Amino acid sequence: MTIIGVDEAGRGPLVGSVVAAAVVFPANFYLEGLTDSKKLTEKKREDLYTQITEQCHWSVAEASSIEIDEINILQATLLSMKRVINNLQNEFPSSSHENIFRVLVDGNQCPDVPNCLSIIKGDLIEPVISAASIIAKVTRDRQMKELDLKYPDYGFARHKGYGTKEHLTALSKYGPIKGMHRHTFAPIKNFT
Repeated sequence: MTIIGVDEAGRGPLVGSVVAAAVVFPANFYLEGLTDSKKLTEKKREDLYTQITEQCHWSVAEASSIEIDEINILQATLLSMKRVINNLQNEFPSSSHENIFRVLVDGNQCPDVPNCLSIIKGDLIEPVISAASIIAKVTRDRQMKELDLKYPDYGFARHKGYGTKEHLTALSKYGPIKGMHRHTFAPIKNFT
C-alpha cells in the first residue's frame, strides 16, 4: 500500500490561491525535523523542502482566488486536495494488481477520493503529512513573494496575504487586486 500525505496552505489569507501538496515517502525514508510547517523557521522549511523534493514523490495543486470566490474556501481547499492527490497517483504506474493508495489528510475533512482518512493535527503526528505541510507552505510563500514583486505596495512578502494592519492599510489606499484578492472574504468586501 502506498501512503500519500496531504496538507494545504493558504486558507486564511485574503489574496491568492489555496495550495495543496501531496507526498509519498520512499521505502525506509526518515527525515529529522518534520513537523507542522508553521512551527518551523523559514530557513528550516526551505532546507526540509529541498530534501523532500529531492528524495520523495510529491506534487502541488491549487484552487485560485476566483475559484475560492465561486465555491467558497472549504470547497476550494478540498478541490485543490483532490487535484493534488490525482496528480500524484497518476505518477505511479498502474499494474495488474492495481496500486492501492491510503490517503492521510491533515484536518477534519477528506476530499472526495477513495481510501482517505482525515487526521486532526495530522501535520504534527504523521511525518508524511508534515512533509506535505512544508511543501504547501513553501510553495505558497514563494507565490506571495512573486506577487510582492508585481505589487510591492501591498507587502505580500512580509504578511503572505493575511489580513494584517499593513495589508488592510494598503487595501484602503490601493483597493483589491482583481483576480488575486478573495472578494467574498469579509475584509475585501469592504473595499469593493
